[in-house]
Amino acid sequence: MSEASKSTAMTELLSILDLETLEHNLFRGRSPQVGWQRVFGGQVIGQALVAAQRTVDPLRHVHSLHGYFMRAGDPKVPIIYEVDRIRDGSSFTTRRVVAIQHGHAIFSLEASFQIEEEGLEHQKPKPLDVPEPENLISDKDMKEQYLQNAPKIIRQYWEQDRPIEIKPLSLRHYLTRDKLPPEQSVWIKATGPVPEDRAIQAAVLAYLSDMTLLDTSLYAHGRNIFDRDLQVASLDHAMWFHRPFSFDDWMLYTADSPSTSGARGFNRGALYSRDGTLIASTAQEGLIRVHSTE
Repeated sequence: MSEASKSTAMTELLSILDLETLEHNLFRGRSPQVGWQRVFGGQVIGQALVAAQRTVDPLRHVHSLHGYFMRAGDPKVPIIYEVDRIRDGSSFTTRRVVAIQHGHAIFSLEASFQIEEEGLEHQKPKPLDVPEPENLISDKDMKEQYLQNAPKIIRQYWEQDRPIEIKPLSLRHYLTRDKLPPEQSVWIKATGPVPEDRAIQAAVLAYLSDMTLLDTSLYAHGRNIFDRDLQVASLDHAMWFHRPFSFDDWMLYTADSPSTSGARGFNRGALYSRDGTLIASTAQEGLIRVHSTE
């Protein structure tokens, strides 16, 4: 992907996150027309967060969100976001958002916002001995070396222009059916400028937080999300925003999967800046249903 197309992809994402105001507490969002059959979950999370933010004092910043996916989103039609102003307290603000298509809820979100406060502080350290992103294979080289013989659906996923560049620390799970430890780390970076606005930055971070996370629960089974006998979809998504951050540099996204059971996979993630600052934490459960191919 050229530098120009990278920047264009981020510009398009920022445009998609800039919702149209229809009425008090009512907003409309669109989806990119890239040929996918359903809307990317991170897009719906990000847009729902933007809808909530539009009804909150800008001096209050999101510190947590919890969402449930109910139906697959249709990229061909707009998504309506309806905001319920649940509470405006002295320190915290709570909002509920329902995303609607074809007369039905496809996603619901609750988010909490807080004024800036000082307090006790600690964090779990960034993992040690992680190679720097500059020492990993480039996006261009990865496509040239590994995607030529990959299944068509995998090539389509990696070859499209994306607003977020991903550098996995390991590509082994794409190249083998070995059962691997259910954990992974990837470096993530915005492919174009992101405004120095905390509300916009939080929405973009929410968008990218849905990338690679669900994959982790498949590693222990020698599977990947492109397997044709698997039905894989996000069921819920939670995120906690710990500290302010910048999109000027790479971020490390680490994930592990403590459990798969009942046709569901559970995954936890942590986002670190390059200097080791813990930016945000995530958790997600996804549907992992195996269908017979006979």
